[in-house]
Amino acid sequence: QVQLVESGGGLVQAGGSLRLSCAVSGRAVSYFRMGWFRQAPGKEREFVAAIAWGDTTYYTDSVKGRFTISRENAKNTVYLQMNSVKPEDTAIYSCAADRQYYTVSVSERPESYDYWGQGTQVTVSS
Repeated sequence: QVQLVESGGGLVQAGGSLRLSCAVSGRAVSYFRMGWFRQAPGKEREFVAAIAWGDTTYYTDSVKGRFTISRENAKNTVYLQMNSVKPEDTAIYSCAADRQYYTVSVSERPESYDYWGQGTQVTVSS
């Protein structure tokens, strides 16, 4: 059974940093496409970042240059480093995993991912 558990959320001031973690069990993160999504109150779920097999990465325009997605295979964990955060980054952040092996293309579509975590709240104060 595949499980994804996010951690690292919290309250941070604008301009600060957070690192979100997504611990994965039931499969090795090194072989699969992974993504981070977020959902703010009253808004639709939004793509944030993705990393494909081979470590190609992709970001939504609003976080480019500020956020970095990465993975640590030894810990079977995917990270989202968030720097220079803004109040508009406030949301519940969820990680997601694709069930297909060796997918070299990244995707911002939620339907490309089969497994989801419960999410972690990030609140940025101004």
